[in-house]
Amino acid sequence: MSNAEPRADGLALPSYRSAPRRPASRGPDRGGPPIARRTTPSRHETSSDARSGTRSGTSPGPVPSAGPRQPCPCGSGRRYKACHGERRRPAPVLRPFAGRVDEPDLVALREFVPSATAPLTLSAAHLADNPDHADRRIILGTLLPQAAAAVVRDDGEILLAMQTLVSGLDPAADLAGALLAALDAKPGSVVDGPPASAPAAVERLSGGLAALPRLPDLLDPAPLEITVHPGFAWWVPSSNGVEPSAEVTASLDRANATVVPTARLESVPAAYWCSPGDRVHLRWALPLGPAVPAVPDVSDVSDVSEEAVLDALARVSAAGQLAVGDGSRFVGSFRADGLVVPVWDLEPGADADSCEKPAAQLWAVLREAFADPRALTSQERRVRAGVVGRTLTLR
Repeated sequence: MSNAEPRADGLALPSYRSAPRRPASRGPDRGGPPIARRTTPSRHETSSDARSGTRSGTSPGPVPSAGPRQPCPCGSGRRYKACHGERRRPAPVLRPFAGRVDEPDLVALREFVPSATAPLTLSAAHLADNPDHADRRIILGTLLPQAAAAVVRDDGEILLAMQTLVSGLDPAADLAGALLAALDAKPGSVVDGPPASAPAAVERLSGGLAALPRLPDLLDPAPLEITVHPGFAWWVPSSNGVEPSAEVTASLDRANATVVPTARLESVPAAYWCSPGDRVHLRWALPLGPAVPAVPDVSDVSDVSEEAVLDALARVSAAGQLAVGDGSRFVGSFRADGLVVPVWDLEPGADADSCEKPAAQLWAVLREAFADPRALTSQERRVRAGVVGRTLTLR
């Protein structure tokens, strides 16, 4: 234990023991996550040269090493560091939660929902290999004090954070690494250290990213039951009527003051109303296929690509239907973890309940647009260009 403030209330994280992340590997038969294209060959290198390990105009065969600023021994005339000494880093995973029914909600919790929780259930395969984990209570949360990756409370309950200060190449692998470390840690511990998929760590793995376990591998496939909170009271464990200390109360008040009022709509998947300041927005993480929205009375959405989503937004916008209630205005989209997240300005004073019916109507129109096989009209193409121009990518 450190000599920081006491942790009787479970909020003061400096007093927790630091639990190192557990290195783990995944068998080759499990496959790897979808990742971005790796570093492309230089402009002097053809694809065939890249496969054979040679450069254009040079002799095949192994190339000896040299100083980074020295001419490359291959005879290309380039410096070694820009030729055969060029460092190739693994590419990041584009859609870390692909394959999960609740992928859009996971993206929302990681990117823009301030305070929310969901209980996690470990997969049958994991429990078969680790029966001692069967009785562990695990809560997935958006953010923990001091941006910790995970915390193990005194009673063994685990809090796992979606939002941390540093991310690796695969957020799903980072979450799995933190969860596995927490499952191995003693009560009263905090999981810290670099993410499991940090580039330096991945480069040391013979199997690369595919060697790391990922959160979808560890969880039951059923969709999460998400609860959005007005603050971070869930940070503090129930204490049987014992009031938290004044210091903890002050810390909690400071954290709560940063929370933007947010609510999750019930009529459509992964749509979140929020009210930053005097403005009101709706942010909606649209699913990509194959995916099945886990809400009642909503048809399946399958084989929906990002291009299809942008086409659908253009069709609906050109028809004057891209709205979620009177006075709402589509202002653009952002890409987050591989999904498109449209954003609407809502009429001042609009609450989450007032969005439910218009959002459900818009969802029905969007589903029809997803399935429309026709090519875009000239007007729809012009609208699509505007939609794409107002789409940003979060990194």
